[in-house]
Amino acid sequence: MISKPKDWVFTDPRLQKMKQDYAAYTAEDFKVWKILFDRQIVNLPKAASIAYLEGIKEVNFTADKIADFEDVNKRLAESTGWEIQVVPGLIDDDLFFGLMNNKRFCSSTWLRKMEQLDYLEEPDMFHDAFAHMPMLTNQPYVDFLENLSGLALKHIDNKWAIEVLSRIYWFTIEFGLIRENGEVKIYGAGILSSAGETKYSLSEEPAHLEYDVKKIMNTPYWKDKFQDKYFIIESYEQLYQSLPEIEAVLEEMVAEEAK
Repeated sequence: MISKPKDWVFTDPRLQKMKQDYAAYTAEDFKVWKILFDRQIVNLPKAASIAYLEGIKEVNFTADKIADFEDVNKRLAESTGWEIQVVPGLIDDDLFFGLMNNKRFCSSTWLRKMEQLDYLEEPDMFHDAFAHMPMLTNQPYVDFLENLSGLALKHIDNKWAIEVLSRIYWFTIEFGLIRENGEVKIYGAGILSSAGETKYSLSEEPAHLEYDVKKIMNTPYWKDKFQDKYFIIESYEQLYQSLPEIEAVLEEMVAEEAK
């Protein structure tokens, strides 16, 4: 993998050429988007990171209009140079990291049904768009994503290494908190798309821990219930600047596992 050119992923036969078919969205799809949007947006002015609140304006998301990837791509091109890559759902790890290493964020285009409003096993387009895409307007955040993905590609054949790195992704990109002006705010997409976890994550019930690379990389997570701990960064620059430490700790853990 290391010897491959950076853009190898675009010629990989597993990568399907897909586009968002906006005309195919039904009245129910628009209703689902509006319900989910309206239900969550009221929680975010006091709960979400400034970067997210600025980002959702920049990508121009509203309750009455399902996210249009063509429009999002134009806006991201002007801010950070990132782009949305349509995928059918979950894809192989190397494709996922390969795309992000080329500034492409993966997103499905299907929306949950009305009876699935509160829980899905696999992230849908509302999660991918509403929760993730506004943060793609923040430069240190996307620089972190791009370089973390490059690090993952170096170890893509080592399942243990990918598991360890997935913990960093999980406790930052999906379930990260940030301290802004002395207050803890949310930037993790897994929280931002959940009204219940938005309130829970900022309550006194879970543990709030300072961002600690080594601790995170030694902390397993679960997918089927709220987290019992969240890690707080001081800035997105801190996240980006932690990459050398992430790489060093990863090398240590891989070496230890190999003994």
